[in-house]
Amino acid sequence: MKKLIPAIAGAVLVVALALIYLNWQRSRMNPTVVEFHQNADRLIEGLQQYKEFVKSYPSGSLVDIAKALSGQSEKDRVLILATSKNQKNAKGEIVDPWGTPLQFYFAENGVMIRSAGPNQVFEDSGVPGSDDLFRTEVKK
Repeated sequence: MKKLIPAIAGAVLVVALALIYLNWQRSRMNPTVVEFHQNADRLIEGLQQYKEFVKSYPSGSLVDIAKALSGQSEKDRVLILATSKNQKNAKGEIVDPWGTPLQFYFAENGVMIRSAGPNQVFEDSGVPGSDDLFRTEVKK
């Protein structure tokens, strides 16, 4: 019986890992998740272009960032075409495919874009079932 317990625990662990992997694969194939990643890649490209022209990332609120990328900033008039396809809400914030405003994080050498995911709620990564999505690129 004592030899059977580790075998059962090992089997449960293998099944749990397989389910996590399958859920991860399913989310990667979800067309809306793919759309988020494509949009985020364009946004990151646009943010990097903006930084090349202006020497800094856009700052301020989500609306300010969206305005800066579309050439509507009062400070810098730089139009970034890579970001023109992104959808915006009524406030003018750039939103993910589910309609939730994206969050932007800027560092010295990179950008991270965060989406609340399909459930439209920003969650800590430790929350079971958290579906938040992230996209990042570090420019060297």
